[in-house]
Amino acid sequence: MRKISFISLITVMSLPAFALGEVHEMYGKEPVPPEIVAQYEKQFGKAEVLNENEEILKTEKVEQAEDAAKTKEVEEVKKVKEIKEVEVKEIKKDEPTEDISETKEYKDFKEPEYETPSNPKARFPHGLEFGVGVSPTSGLNGFIGYNNKKFDSFWAKRFGIRFDFASFSPIKNKLNKEINETVSEEGGIEIDDTLKIDNISLDAKHYGAMIDFYPFGDTWFLGGWRVSGGYFFGKLDLDAGIYGTPDPENGKVKFELNDHKYYYEDETSAKVMADWKYNGPYLGTGFDLGLFWGFKIYFDAGVVFTGETAKFDLNVPETGLKTGDGISVEDNAEVNAQFQIDKQKELDDARKEIKDYPYYPLVKIGFMYRF
Repeated sequence: MRKISFISLITVMSLPAFALGEVHEMYGKEPVPPEIVAQYEKQFGKAEVLNENEEILKTEKVEQAEDAAKTKEVEEVKKVKEIKEVEVKEIKKDEPTEDISETKEYKDFKEPEYETPSNPKARFPHGLEFGVGVSPTSGLNGFIGYNNKKFDSFWAKRFGIRFDFASFSPIKNKLNKEINETVSEEGGIEIDDTLKIDNISLDAKHYGAMIDFYPFGDTWFLGGWRVSGGYFFGKLDLDAGIYGTPDPENGKVKFELNDHKYYYEDETSAKVMADWKYNGPYLGTGFDLGLFWGFKIYFDAGVVFTGETAKFDLNVPETGLKTGDGISVEDNAEVNAQFQIDKQKELDDARKEIKDYPYYPLVKIGFMYRF
């Protein structure tokens, strides 16, 4: 060993200064032995070059620190991965294997309702309403409307709208038959000692639109009370027969027109007709009384403020008609003219009387359903 070290020392000392790289190749990157460093400094006077030995040591320390940090990081990542794998296995292990459709949560689940800005529970057709009933002044009554008591808005839940209509046409014949049978059983409607009303024919209809206001909104029982306003169009036709029966004492059918006396010597009949076409604003009140499942009883009472009054006509046969003095109305032109004046005066008086009451009454009752 001593021989090999001595030869190596002679070889290194004989190298020029620029051959330091070859020394490194021979001894590698390991630190240079102290005795070689001392000899190198004595021969070349460049000790600062050998300071590379310290740099090598520093570099190796840094590399070792970096390798240790990388190793630690890899181990930490590995541990995190193992922890996640364990958690996934535990979650899968805890997952139920039963059919979800059989769970209580699934059965209790309800589809969300369509929402509106005013109330998340209010959706069509909530508030849509229909009604069917009767009106003694208009016949069979019906309406379609909208009033949603589920709105959150203070005003929205209090207002509604209805389109109303009625007619005697579907029951006209049966109704008139029932009326006349009742009147006949009573012997007619007496208007004088020898005059009675019989053979009545009634027909009527109306249609219109209303706005309903419910002051108490949806407050239990009071929530069904409303005040209504709108506009209506309607018509009433009334025909009635006037029958005269001779007085048993004198055998005459006597009556007066415009304070003038007339009579028939035989049984006779006349006819009175009333025709009322009305339209105007409507004002009334009513209520909805809840029953079950959205069914309710409804009632309305109000009047139409009409500017037109009923038109009357009186058909009195002139054949056999005589004045109180026994003059024939049919044969005497002057007496006939007076008779026409008297008849017209009676019609004008009747129109004047009803003109003081320009209100057509509307009363309705029936069943309704509100969604």
